[in-house]
Amino acid sequence: MELERTRVDVVQCAKTYADGTRGLQPTDLTVEPGEVMALLGPSGCGKTTLLRLIAGLEAPDAGSRIAFGNTDVTHMPIEQRGVGMVFQHYALFPQMTVESNIGYGLKIRGVAESERRRTVGELVDLVRLGGLEKKRPAELSGGQRQRVALARAVAARPRVLLLDEPLTALDAKLKESLRDELADLLRRLHITAIHVTHDQQEALAIADRLAVMHAGRIVQVGDGEALYRTPSHPFVATFLGRVNRIVPAVDPSAARGLPHLTALQVCDALSASADALLVRPEDVEVGPTLPDWGSAAVTRRSFLGDRVQLTLAVSGHAPLLADVHRDHPAREGERVGFRIATHRLLSVTESLSA
Repeated sequence: MELERTRVDVVQCAKTYADGTRGLQPTDLTVEPGEVMALLGPSGCGKTTLLRLIAGLEAPDAGSRIAFGNTDVTHMPIEQRGVGMVFQHYALFPQMTVESNIGYGLKIRGVAESERRRTVGELVDLVRLGGLEKKRPAELSGGQRQRVALARAVAARPRVLLLDEPLTALDAKLKESLRDELADLLRRLHITAIHVTHDQQEALAIADRLAVMHAGRIVQVGDGEALYRTPSHPFVATFLGRVNRIVPAVDPSAARGLPHLTALQVCDALSASADALLVRPEDVEVGPTLPDWGSAAVTRRSFLGDRVQLTLAVSGHAPLLADVHRDHPAREGERVGFRIATHRLLSVTESLSA
């Protein structure tokens, strides 16, 4: 089944509600044809507002522009935009069979039965639901219901597929298996998709690129690895994974000229100092108490399956988190050495609350 690959352009798009609340600051975003873009951020960051504006479920502020390919859809109603939507709870019709659910949109559009059957058959094969056509949603697994919802959303060949936190209601184990399945399905559909989530692992697993949102604006766009390794905004660094915030004993610019940091100054957790640096727990090296290493006491050892997280008490500094190999010998109450490779440091150039 061939689906259109549509470029989406969001230009200076903003949303102010009737009570004066700004749900979305003026925002620019481009989604390339056939790309899966995740809108990622905490509750209230504006990601759902942006999705609803793209869908046509909300009207943007004056001066906003949204285009699908060469078509300006800014003021076009949702039914004319050519969008397919997948919701949190899939919204399947419980009394209908799989094939009836998938073909429902085509039926209400007046598509001929022969064409409807052909399209539904193609989609059943594409999302691997063969043999389940006569089943009802209650007889399906979570993954199978997800595939029905996706097939229904793309049956009418939408220009853009929109997914509104489709895995939120699932337990952790099921979510992990279904996010991989969803990623595979989207690749096989070859459709432009915009996926809203607050789950970092879900976004990293599913999307080609991520737009990280904070306080009503997009703060950085990029692929998952680039955002994790080279965040340009402190919120991105803290939201994607965990970080330690440190103030080096030397000037930050001079600190980068050293191979390692081993001594740390007092760090005021409430400070918005631009002299602070961030380092991820996996980049804190823990070993024996050597003369040229910093010294710390292990106050907590947490076994996390694939790794061990150590909480280190460092004189004159906030507790430092370090992720080490799961067989690392350090135990609570012991003293260890630590050091931080300066090329792993992430600079903080803006307030963490920005």
